Amino acid sequence: MIRGRSKDGWLGTVLGARNPRALGRFWADLLGWQLSDDEETWVTLGMPGHPFNLAVQLEPHHEPPVWPGEAGRPGMQLHLDIAVNDLAGATEDAVALGARLAEFQPQEDVRVLIDPEGHPFCLYRA
Repeated sequence: MIRGRSKDGWLGTVLGARNPRALGRFWADLLGWQLSDDEETWVTLGMPGHPFNLAVQLEPHHEPPVWPGEAGRPGMQLHLDIAVNDLAGATEDAVALGARLAEFQPQEDVRVLIDPEGHPFCLYRA
């Protein structure tokens, strides 16, 4: 472990977005998490008492990554994987909240979706 890091300290992933509040609400609704910071340029969400958080920061010139990657275009640098028991139902719920199903689906037991700002994420059968 790196020096100075507490075992229960904040750990999170930060997504860039043109509209952090809207994307933060999307992810809070999708994951069932609570917003803890809700500002114009920064939104944080998580589960109370849990050290992992997801944040969304303002990136006025955000360009959505391309999935699957293409030469000369911004590609995905990371994505979130979310375990679900009901893959079809969870996919329907995500689409109802504003995600869209990606055209390219590389695996039968995984669904690649795109959030409202263009970030790919995966739902997979647990």
